[in-house]
Amino acid sequence: MKLLSLRSVLEKPMVIEEISLSEMQVELGEPLVQMRGIVKIFPGVVANDNVDFDLYAGEVHALLGENGAGKTTLMNILFGLYSPDEGEIYVAGKKVEIRSPRDAIRYGIGMVHQHFKLIPTLTVAENIALSLANAPAINPSKHLVEEIERYSKRYGLEVDPSAYVWQLSVGERQRVEILKALMGGARALILDEPTTVLTPDERDELFKTLRRMADEGCGIVLITHKLEEALSVCDRITVMRNGRVVATVRPNEVVAADLAKMMVGRDVLLNYEKPPSEIGEVVLRVEGLRVLGDRGLVSVDGVSFDIRSGEVFGIAGVAGNGQSELVEAIVGLRKVESGRVEILGRDVTNQPTSRVLGLGVAYIPEHRIERGIAPDLSVVENLILKSYRNPPFSGRLAMNTDYVREWGKRLVEEYEVVTPSIDAPVKLLSGGNIQRVIIAREFSQEPKLIIASHPTYGLDVAATEYVRKKLLEQRRRGAAILLVSEDLEELLALSDRIAVMYRGRFVGVLEADEITLDRIRVMMAGEEEAS
Repeated sequence: MKLLSLRSVLEKPMVIEEISLSEMQVELGEPLVQMRGIVKIFPGVVANDNVDFDLYAGEVHALLGENGAGKTTLMNILFGLYSPDEGEIYVAGKKVEIRSPRDAIRYGIGMVHQHFKLIPTLTVAENIALSLANAPAINPSKHLVEEIERYSKRYGLEVDPSAYVWQLSVGERQRVEILKALMGGARALILDEPTTVLTPDERDELFKTLRRMADEGCGIVLITHKLEEALSVCDRITVMRNGRVVATVRPNEVVAADLAKMMVGRDVLLNYEKPPSEIGEVVLRVEGLRVLGDRGLVSVDGVSFDIRSGEVFGIAGVAGNGQSELVEAIVGLRKVESGRVEILGRDVTNQPTSRVLGLGVAYIPEHRIERGIAPDLSVVENLILKSYRNPPFSGRLAMNTDYVREWGKRLVEEYEVVTPSIDAPVKLLSGGNIQRVIIAREFSQEPKLIIASHPTYGLDVAATEYVRKKLLEQRRRGAAILLVSEDLEELLALSDRIAVMYRGRFVGVLEADEITLDRIRVMMAGEEEAS
């Protein structure tokens, strides 16, 4: 794709006037959006520090960086959610002021947020009608059905206009958000971490849609921290670190290790050595487990397996196939209808969570904020949540404050938790540092069994590297690890055996020498039965 010289564009006299991308015939390769010298400062934080960014017609442009690098802030400015403290924005070569999302939409800029902005109790057509300024005043959703179907077919965004949003999968909801933007006239489309909640097949379909849109002259900004996505689907990659642009490159100019180093400022381990470990006794045994989901339907249907010390047992599967219910039943958070759970030979079926964890079980929950921490408590208080009742943390009458603080400082240093102090509320920390607090608390007790549910979900490359290294350290120490993840690369890198769940059952269990990415993907669709 030929990119025009920005110098020739910027040297032309600029007139401040309203202009809409949706009303212009923009030739492929022309600059749709130019951001110059953008500065945004929040109390105590420089989120964007003199940032330049360009988006061209016909390209998919990755905006890559760690959590907190300033990616989303920059795009929120472009979409009118924030106002820049300094800097200028040009749309199709004209200087504009974007004071609100309404302005952005008028200029042909759309945004699909990481957390969707849909009303679950309304239909697809009703949600889209609410987003369109020119929707018919009388029964707008009825008049839009044909238009929705036309756009759906054109871009491969299949969705039922009459379906209620609450009935849709996550991938289908994302399609609705994209349709909203396209039908609103978007020629520049921003997607914020769009694949975080998608299955592999949904992700592949999304990428096909983005390429189709780019081929028709749209410009796509893909905010992500996933290296493989940036390299596989994007035409250019802009890397941000600490609020600044480090570089803008093409995928054929770099490899994943280069991008990781740009993001973090140091070499990052992307390939993990997993030397053979000494396999010991059975630590966790699950026999014929049957568990109901929140709707009263069977979510886990006769699952059996065991995990021995020194091994990682991975569970793969598309979200909603019973993985979460299985984990909750093991740790005592969900009732077991039938079957048995044993830890170190002790029956803990339907026992309180406190008793299960008291047997030397570490639990890294899927939802770290809701179940992994007490958000309003301090970092040090979260670090002792499981142990504060016991010596030496507490004496017969009161807590041993000096010991607790020394313990907290040591764990913060050992696990490299970035925090203003051990007394800071843990909710103020980034997602990666909250996960470090949870891991520090759980692993410092030298657990015999670790149950890790989506431990790197939503984390950037540096935090992901850290969590995976810690899990392998615990495997080497002799812990038994149950790893539930939708990241297939993660499962392949860390697991000694992988089970694939489909509709509440294990489709099969693969040994290390049998594991391939293609085979797991086939099994995730329920197309291969266990031998």
